[in-house]
Amino acid sequence: MALASAWGSWVLLGAISPAASLADTPRAATLPWMSPDIIARQDGASEADQREAVARQRAQLLLKAMSLPQKMQQLTGSAPEILPELPQCFGGRHISGIAALGIPTFRVTNGPVGLGQNDCVDAQLVAKAGSAAKAAGLAYTHPSSAKATALPSAMGIAASFDPDVASAYGEIIANEMHSLGLHVFEAPGVNLARLPILGRNFEYFGEDPYLSGVMAVAETKAVQSKGLIAMLKHFVANEQETNRMSIQETVDQQTLREIYLLPFEMGVKDGGAAAVMCAYNYVNGKSSCENEDILTGVLRREWGFTGYVQSDFFAMKSTAATLKAGLDNEMPTPLFWSVDKLGSALSKGEITAADINTALERRYTQMFKAGIFERPLVQTPMAVEENGRKARDIGTRAAVLLQNGGALPFRRDVQSVMVIGKGSQVYAQQAVAGGSLPGEPMGSGGGSSDVVPHYTVTPVEGLRNVLKSLGNSGAAVKLALVDDANMSATIDGARVSFADVTAQAGAADAVIIMAGTISEEGADRATFAGASGRQLAGSAAAGDNLDWYAPRSNVIALTNGRNAARNSQTVAMIKALLAAPSRTGVSMNRKTVLVLKDNAGVAMDPHLVGPRGPAILESWFPGQEDGNIVAELLFGIKNPSGKLPVTFPYVGKGFLDNVSAEQFPGLYDEATKKQTVRYAERLNIGYRWYDANVSGNCKLVKGRNPCVAFPFGHGLSYTSFAMSNMTVAYDPTAKLYRAKAVVANTGKMAGAEVVQAYLALPRSADAAGAPQPPKRLVGFERVELQPGERKEVEIIIDPAASNHPLSVWRETEQKWVVPEGQFALWLGKSSSPIDLMLAGRFSYRK
Repeated sequence: MALASAWGSWVLLGAISPAASLADTPRAATLPWMSPDIIARQDGASEADQREAVARQRAQLLLKAMSLPQKMQQLTGSAPEILPELPQCFGGRHISGIAALGIPTFRVTNGPVGLGQNDCVDAQLVAKAGSAAKAAGLAYTHPSSAKATALPSAMGIAASFDPDVASAYGEIIANEMHSLGLHVFEAPGVNLARLPILGRNFEYFGEDPYLSGVMAVAETKAVQSKGLIAMLKHFVANEQETNRMSIQETVDQQTLREIYLLPFEMGVKDGGAAAVMCAYNYVNGKSSCENEDILTGVLRREWGFTGYVQSDFFAMKSTAATLKAGLDNEMPTPLFWSVDKLGSALSKGEITAADINTALERRYTQMFKAGIFERPLVQTPMAVEENGRKARDIGTRAAVLLQNGGALPFRRDVQSVMVIGKGSQVYAQQAVAGGSLPGEPMGSGGGSSDVVPHYTVTPVEGLRNVLKSLGNSGAAVKLALVDDANMSATIDGARVSFADVTAQAGAADAVIIMAGTISEEGADRATFAGASGRQLAGSAAAGDNLDWYAPRSNVIALTNGRNAARNSQTVAMIKALLAAPSRTGVSMNRKTVLVLKDNAGVAMDPHLVGPRGPAILESWFPGQEDGNIVAELLFGIKNPSGKLPVTFPYVGKGFLDNVSAEQFPGLYDEATKKQTVRYAERLNIGYRWYDANVSGNCKLVKGRNPCVAFPFGHGLSYTSFAMSNMTVAYDPTAKLYRAKAVVANTGKMAGAEVVQAYLALPRSADAAGAPQPPKRLVGFERVELQPGERKEVEIIIDPAASNHPLSVWRETEQKWVVPEGQFALWLGKSSSPIDLMLAGRFSYRK
């Protein structure tokens, strides 16, 4: 969020103070919306829509008792203040309550990877600053924020390919929200990894809309089952941080429907999301927060959404147009919905009192439905240790074993372990989350996902913890940090040469190299020619590798200056270590693992992939339990089972190596002063782009794509699996298709495999508009197996499901249609053709 300038504007405009302007309201003698009878009627309703109907009645009763000034105050967030109910909290993410009407202070926390910026920084900041006004900017980003569990990244949750993991994730979040007295979780985020260098990819679920939707549904249900509100964001086509406040996104309707709206549709229809957040960007010429076609036409009329829409912080760009379009709540403070601007719009007839009532009714309905009016606003002790254990378990289920030439799992009786990373990077030194900075505590980056944890576990601490638990307390674990030039280093703090590092690595029993791609809200991983972000300094793929970094990941990187992009020479370091002579009788690549901690997918140097390369474990951003998560996986206490939710291309052969300036960062028009991005690739996002061979360089060779190092859906295990008996059949009673496969664990260790279902549409589908990619993910099922165990797995493909598995959006008719002809269903363990088997072909039956 752009706080500094927006906060200054708010101060100039002035604010309405609930204490000052609402004090003359007579306290209601009775509050019919809080009567025991109506609460009992709501609680006794057996169906969600029945509970919502009663909640709406309560909202209408409340609105009848409110004055216009009260309604105006309730439309927006409040100025940063010490919360009356929680005097230890100085907060800037809430709507102040009205005690006389029984309206509680309504508190919002950011997300999606834990409770970051949770409306509670140290109240002593006000005393130190001299006033709340002077301390105001600190309310949003100060690291004294109430502590919470720093969870693994949302990208990692998607990598589990397991809705149960997303549910467990949501349950931790919900429990901690109750501990901190919070009501709204600004998540899940379901924007897609269109750009591998998107700064907020780690907050999202990857490149596939169906996978994203499944995870969002599970997380939303888990949060809301606890009497809280989940908020799908950022609605919609918000796939770029560069110039996000003003960028004009142009997306054709078919692409918008089949790709970018799809996870939101699933979250609304299947997850029952109570709230949606409109975004900063413009979509097809209209600001997201005043886009009536999307907020009212699609969201409410087509999908039946009955919740409320909140603005992203400072995302609004108008007063009347936003309210008329379907926005319900301005955050964080009254800028465009200040009393004077609303009053002016009312007097001019641009808005009506009914518009204000509608916006409030939508939000109050969800608050009543969730039981927020009945709950006292208190804070209670948090289950710190328990939630830490759960975060660790989630992290181990999220990690993906990309390749393994035999190095993993490490022997548990190792005597010497060498951890190696860059001194300028966090990966080998600290627990990693989005925006992590070397030498600074977690939560100090400045982005929406900056969670301030109760504790963190570094890589070396985690390795020592796990080795001790295995009865191997005598193993020596050393940390080597190498400079960017690969000339000098430190080993456990002592200055040495890089040659000393390679020599000691050659003598070690196990070598663990840590690298990755840190990113955060506010910037994409690319180098720009100027601070305007209008022109790249070089290739758009500049940040799509293990060498690129900038000192601060939430600020645009330039060719020079304080935040100049730099080259860590990480890949050269890895190659040098692999080339070093081993003195343990085991070749370097068979005792070395490269642990990646990534924002999303990353382009791989071909020398690191294949039998000459090290074992590679992708752990994403593990959060506070980083060290324990990675160590448990490396030593086989946990068996990796994750699958890639994004494609890993080879360096120079990826999507970003082939995009035009129009696709990223956009073309700037001097006449209109607008920068426009066009999603010219249309339906070809992620694995679909590689499958479709858009570049002309990705033609299959013996079933493998030469542009892809590790395909979407890929992930290995310490055991082995075999799939057989693939079939698909139509169930005329249920009017759906049942795909089946038998999975066997053919190895010696318990583990889990994910059966993935991909559908190839008939050629007639292309007549709808954009050519269809070769296949789309339509289902998956994770199965756990003991050694020698076999299970039949069934995947349901319902033509009427919210993800429209068989359908395409026909723009000429403005509707979903099922194309005529034969569909082909493929089952297997990744999106790569070599990993898939044809389960069957069928024609659609109505």
